[in-house]
Amino acid sequence: MYLDIQVDGASHGNPGPAAIGAVIKDRQGTVLVTISQAIGEATNNQAEYRALIEALKKAVELGVTSGTIRLDSELAMRQLSGQYRVKSPSVRPLYVEAAALLKKARFKLVHVGHEGNHEAHALAQAALHGTRVKQ
Repeated sequence: MYLDIQVDGASHGNPGPAAIGAVIKDRQGTVLVTISQAIGEATNNQAEYRALIEALKKAVELGVTSGTIRLDSELAMRQLSGQYRVKSPSVRPLYVEAAALLKKARFKLVHVGHEGNHEAHALAQAALHGTRVKQ
């Protein structure tokens, strides 16, 4: 099964109160899963990785075989593609977990700007501010 996944993490302060958002769609664009969850205190990078990890866990549960992951964190994308090293000790375990989950299917990582990730961004912001996103 092919899935299109958008992920975003948000933090007020670095670290500060943080939240994650993700949208998982099938090939036809039908939304299968949304994630909108506060995660406590975290940095922006930790939140980005936590959003990716939660979305990948759901994708594996759904039986993903391939997919596209759209994220607006250029740092996370470059770290996961091997272009950058992971220097932060607090991010390393999250990177290891995300990298292991990425091996469970054929995923293409795509860096998008905020406009290409608006659904996941809205879900992360809603969780951060304690509001709901209209579906």
